[in-house]
Amino acid sequence: MRIPVNSLKTGILAQLTFLILVAMLLINVVTIKLAERELIAYRLQTGRLLIQAVEQMVGQHLSGSGNKMSDLTRDPLFQPALVRLLDEGNYAHMVIVNREGEKLLSVGFAEDQQGEALSGAREAAGTRIVSHHLSGSTWGVIWLSKRNLWISSPLSFQGRLEGGVNLSCSLVSVYETLRKSQRIVLFYIFLDTLVLVMVGLVLLSRIVVKPIHQLLHLTAGYKEGDRLPALTAGSRNEIGELSRSLHNMLRHLEENKKELRDHILSLEKANKDLKHAQDEIIRSEKLASVGRLAAGIAHEIGNPIGIVLGYLDLLKRGDIADEEKKDFLLRIESEITRISQIIKDLLDFSRPSSGELMKTNVHEALQNTLSILAPQPMMESIQRRIELKANDDVVFASPNRLQQVFLNILLNAADALAMTEKKEKVFTIRSENQGENIRISFSDNGTGIARDKLAHIFDPFYTTKEPGRGLGLGLSVSYRIVESLGGSMNAESELDHGTEIIVSIPLAANREKDNRG
Repeated sequence: MRIPVNSLKTGILAQLTFLILVAMLLINVVTIKLAERELIAYRLQTGRLLIQAVEQMVGQHLSGSGNKMSDLTRDPLFQPALVRLLDEGNYAHMVIVNREGEKLLSVGFAEDQQGEALSGAREAAGTRIVSHHLSGSTWGVIWLSKRNLWISSPLSFQGRLEGGVNLSCSLVSVYETLRKSQRIVLFYIFLDTLVLVMVGLVLLSRIVVKPIHQLLHLTAGYKEGDRLPALTAGSRNEIGELSRSLHNMLRHLEENKKELRDHILSLEKANKDLKHAQDEIIRSEKLASVGRLAAGIAHEIGNPIGIVLGYLDLLKRGDIADEEKKDFLLRIESEITRISQIIKDLLDFSRPSSGELMKTNVHEALQNTLSILAPQPMMESIQRRIELKANDDVVFASPNRLQQVFLNILLNAADALAMTEKKEKVFTIRSENQGENIRISFSDNGTGIARDKLAHIFDPFYTTKEPGRGLGLGLSVSYRIVESLGGSMNAESELDHGTEIIVSIPLAANREKDNRG
C-alpha cells in the first residue's frame, strides 16, 4: 500500500522511527560505556592479582638462604615464570626496583621506554601506596579513549618493604572486543526498532489515524444544505471528543448560516430603504433649491413677457411698415427664446436624476450651473471671476448631481455676500489639476464663518443662516455626493474675510487606469 509523503501516517512513522532509534542508540552508548568501565576494572583487578603473585614469587626468592633482592636477575627461573604470569594476565610490561629505587628487573620494555614505569615503581616504593592511571589515546568504540593502563605497588616481605613494581597493559584488545559485540548489538537495535515501529504504527493508525480519516471524510463530504451526518459512537479519548465537537460545530455552523442569511436579507432591505431615503433627501434639497430659484426666475421672465406684450400691442395697430413688423417679430422671438431657455435650464435641473455615473465634464457642469443662476436678482450685484485652468476636467459622476453640488455651494456664497456690507462683492471659481484629481475652489469675500462653527458646516441640519432661509442640508448633501465619487470636500474660512469651499474629485482617466491595473 502506497503511503503519501505528506500524510499523517508518514509523519507518525518517521517521528516514531526517529524517537525509537535515538532512544536505542542512547541506551547502546550508555551500555558500551558501562561495559568499557567494567572491562577496565577487570583488567585493574587482574593487575593487582598479578602484583600479589609477584610479591609471593619475590618472597619465595628471599626465603632462600642468603638470597637478596639484587639476586633476582641471577635467578634463572624467576624471569621466565614472570613472563608466563604476565601473558596469562594479558599484561605486557613490568619493572621491579629495590627500596633504594634501583632497577632490578624489566620485562617487555625497551631501554628508552622505561621512564614512566620506573617513576611509578619508585613512587610506590617511596610512598608505599598502590595506584593506577590511564595514559595515551586510541580509537575506542564510539570516540577516543585511553590506550594504556598503569599499576604501581610497593613490594613487601614479612612486613618489610623490599621495593616497588609497575605493571602496564594495552587496552586496545578491550576496545576490539567491545567493537565486535557492538556490531551484534546494532543489528538487534535496528531489528527491535523495525518491530517496535511496525507495532506502534498499527496501534497509532487504529487509535489516531483511522478516526481522523473518518473526520476528514465527514468534513470533505459535507455540503451546505445537506443534513448533518449521524455521529458514530466514538471513544472517550481526545479523538472522540474532537469528533463530537466537530459534529456540534457543524450543527452550530448550519444554525449560524441560517441566521446570517436572515441578517443579509434584512441588511439588503435596510440598504435599499437607506438608498431610497438618501435619494429622497437629495431630491428634496434639489427641489428646495429650485424653489429658491423660482422666485428670481419669475421676476426675470416678467421683463421679457412685458416686452413681448408691448410689441404685440404695436403689431395690432396695423399702421406699421413691413420692415418694422419684421423687426418686432424678431425681437419677440428673441425674448420668447430667452424665456424658453431659462425655463428649460430650470426644468433640466429639477428633473429626477438616475444617479448613474458617466464621464462628465466638470467645466460644462459649472457653466450650466452659472447659467441657471444668471437670471437671479441676487447675482446682479456680485462680480464673478471664473478661472478654469484644469487641462483635464473629465470625471465619473452624475451630471445632474454634480450640478447640484455646485449650485448648493454657489447659493451659500450668494447668501453670504448678500449679508455683507462690502461695496465690492466677489466670488471666484478656480479649477486646476492636482495629481490624479481635479481641484475646484469656490471663494467669496462675504461674512465668513467662525472657527468654532466651521467644523460643523457639513453636518446635516446645521446652518448659520437665519430661520426660514435654509434647513442645513445643502452642504451635507453635497459632501455625501462628492464622497460617493471618491473625492473630498473641505472648507476654509475667516470671520469677516470670506469663505473658500474646495472640492477634489478623481479624474476619469486615472480611475480607468486603476481598473485596468
